[in-house]
Amino acid sequence: MKSDLFSNEHMVQPAYAPGMSVQNAKSIKYAVNGEMLARQGAMIAFRGNLQFERKGQGVGGMLKRAVTGEGLPLMAVRGQGEAWFAHEAQNCFIVDIEPGDVFTVNGRNVLCFDATLSYEIKTVKGAGMTGGGLFNSVFTGQGKLGLVCDGNPLVIPVSPQLPVFVDTDAVVGWTAHLHTSLHRSQSFGSMLRGGSGEAVQLKLEGEGFVVVRPSEVTAQAQQH
Repeated sequence: MKSDLFSNEHMVQPAYAPGMSVQNAKSIKYAVNGEMLARQGAMIAFRGNLQFERKGQGVGGMLKRAVTGEGLPLMAVRGQGEAWFAHEAQNCFIVDIEPGDVFTVNGRNVLCFDATLSYEIKTVKGAGMTGGGLFNSVFTGQGKLGLVCDGNPLVIPVSPQLPVFVDTDAVVGWTAHLHTSLHRSQSFGSMLRGGSGEAVQLKLEGEGFVVVRPSEVTAQAQQH
């Protein structure tokens, strides 16, 4: 059988080392040798001797998920083999987290990560329930974190002289040492949303980076 479909561009190659790698722009491959964690329902294929187990978030995490609709439903993948992960054909990226790093990311953008990373669901400081209950996953430790983003993300530097304002529905995540607060702007909402209601942005101050997706979350996407 001959076709461009079977070219080397699409053909999966054997893994030469355990761990996470980008298979292509829309998927991540993980060569499992022990344990890793992934978003529930994100596995699209696997081979080898692997077991999948739903992983709870704990009472606090489940409560936040029930209140806000946000959260990070996970599964543990154990054994030896290879697994491929993707989510709605979104673009995939890998972040290397090193000791001392703290990376805050929206749960909807998490695809998979090393078991050596620690995560905790926390309220975004300065947002509270008035900001729609902004809960995010905070990652620390050492290892790789696989992310998905609807489109190519924007990475915007934040400096003490230049704080950055981002739409709460578009923010993917941000680095440590950034102070967050809510910013309301009547004129901004009137101009861009066609009404007189207030628009609310997340204001980030300090030294670091914020990652933004080039689209807002639709009501349908929020249900996933």
